[in-house]
Amino acid sequence: MRISEIRKLNYQELKRELEISRQELFNLRFRAATKQLTNYRELNKVKRTIARLNTVIREQEVIGNW
Repeated sequence: MRISEIRKLNYQELKRELEISRQELFNLRFRAATKQLTNYRELNKVKRTIARLNTVIREQEVIGNW
């Protein structure tokens, strides 16, 4: 998910996307541990998405838009 797409989301949507991404990261880690993951780059993509979501959430909290 691109940062421009993330910035368009409201607070509830950001929290929902964050939860979905965390669940996806958990599943990818589980698959990696059991040697079922074929594309290990997916882990970094999901981690970056989580970081972007956290950054935008924190920016909005500091600015006071919520």
